[in-house]
Amino acid sequence: MMNTLYLDPQSWDLVLDAAGNIAQAKDPYAKAQDVASACRLFSGELYYDTEKGIPYFEEMLGKKQSFALYRHRLIQAATTVPGVVSADVEMEQMNGRVLSGRLKFTDDAQKQYEITL
Repeated sequence: MMNTLYLDPQSWDLVLDAAGNIAQAKDPYAKAQDVASACRLFSGELYYDTEKGIPYFEEMLGKKQSFALYRHRLIQAATTVPGVVSADVEMEQMNGRVLSGRLKFTDDAQKQYEITL
């Protein structure tokens, strides 16, 4: 069973539980939150492992957008989460420059989950 610090879905910040302690998320929510965090992580941002993350500045922001490359990077990031064995991304472009989609992943117990991008 995997636990992680619970992040408020609106602010992506820590919250307290009823006892006043930092709240923890438990599986399966913890795994989904960790996949979302991996997809939001910029390369070099994680100070104790600067090799992790998506190279947003180098490959995507301010550059001609490649949906195939972005999809590949999201799948790579998702599968770095312990217990995630596969992932797939469905992207759709809406309202010009606003991009949205879903990332579906399968864990090592063969259970499938989905997060919104």
